Amino acid sequence: MIAWHHDGQAWSAAARDAEQMRALGADLAQVLRPGDVLVLDGPLGAGKTTFTQGIGAALGVRGSVTSPTFVIARSHPGPGPSLVHVDAYRLGGSIEVEDLDLDADLDRAITVVEWGAGKVEGLAPNRLDVVIRRDVGAPLDPDDPSGGLRTVLVRPVGSRWAGLRLGPQ
Repeated sequence: MIAWHHDGQAWSAAARDAEQMRALGADLAQVLRPGDVLVLDGPLGAGKTTFTQGIGAALGVRGSVTSPTFVIARSHPGPGPSLVHVDAYRLGGSIEVEDLDLDADLDRAITVVEWGAGKVEGLAPNRLDVVIRRDVGAPLDPDDPSGGLRTVLVRPVGSRWAGLRLGPQ
């Protein structure tokens, strides 16, 4: 069971492995609708793509949700809204983001932008800023070297998210 906590400004939850990270993404997907933008931030290996895989699975999108590092953006159609998955790591700023023409699909898709902090906030006045922190000081599990505690912080921005509730209602 996912335990989201709210501090009055942001929601947070912990994930100990990739399965729990996907579950957090899937849980968040329950409140998403076409036009929503998520800006994901966190260090390399934090779990941004794994989190997005959970969103994609919950939306029922087609195709494998993998890191779009080298293609910059991927669109995954589904029975409901599409998932547009973007990696802004190599982009220099908002001008290069504009060249991707993400706003063309914005109203029909859920857009998730990894490494988007400081680059894509202008896409939508209403968005979810998602920061994933990884506990880098913990010893690695030899059976799951990508494991380790992650904390996911979801900060709503804009009136669309007034009254946002995550987790079991």
